[in-house]
Amino acid sequence: MELVINGESRSFPAALSVAALVETLGFTGKRIAVERNGDIVPRSLHGATLLNDGDRLEIVVAVGGG
Repeated sequence: MELVINGESRSFPAALSVAALVETLGFTGKRIAVERNGDIVPRSLHGATLLNDGDRLEIVVAVGGG
C-alpha cells in the first residue's frame, strides 16, 4: 500500500488503520493531529479509520515549550 505522509511517499506491506500507522511511525502516546485527504481524523476514530492506497496524510506532532 502506498501512502503520502507529510508530502513523502511511503510503502507499507498491508492495509492499516490510522491507529496502526501512528504506532508504526512511533507516535503512540504523543499529542498528534492526523489529517487524511484534507479531513481531520478525530482521535476517537483512529482505530476505526482504515487507510486506502494513495491516501494523503498530514501528521502534526504538538510540541510544548515555554
